[in-house]
Amino acid sequence: MGIFTDFLTDVAYLAEDVVDFVIDNPIKVTAVVATTVATGGLSLVAAPAIAAAAGGAGLLGATSTGVAISGLSGAALTSASLAALGGGTIAAGGAGVAGGTAAITAAGAVTGAVASGVGVAVTK
Repeated sequence: MGIFTDFLTDVAYLAEDVVDFVIDNPIKVTAVVATTVATGGLSLVAAPAIAAAAGGAGLLGATSTGVAISGLSGAALTSASLAALGGGTIAAGGAGVAGGTAAITAAGAVTGAVASGVGVAVTK
């Protein structure tokens, strides 16, 4: 129980530090949040094109039926690529197209958060 209590105390102190930073730097925090939302939104919109480019370049292997994703085109290429990025089709135990879209969106949001966070750190 001592380790858990220490962990909770550390989390509480960290949360307090975060709140203090937000209060002291509202413009920087707003910039980081806005950039994260913007890049995540852009990634959501671009997810089909990003997945199709990765699939068409041969980066995603084959479908569950053994067909090379790079040999597909159009909607089949996009759907297979998104499903591959989502860990496979839902029928095969993966997250499917929605999972692939979520993965690309999350990667874009994280990229935006890291880039804007680095920018904030540099200007400190």
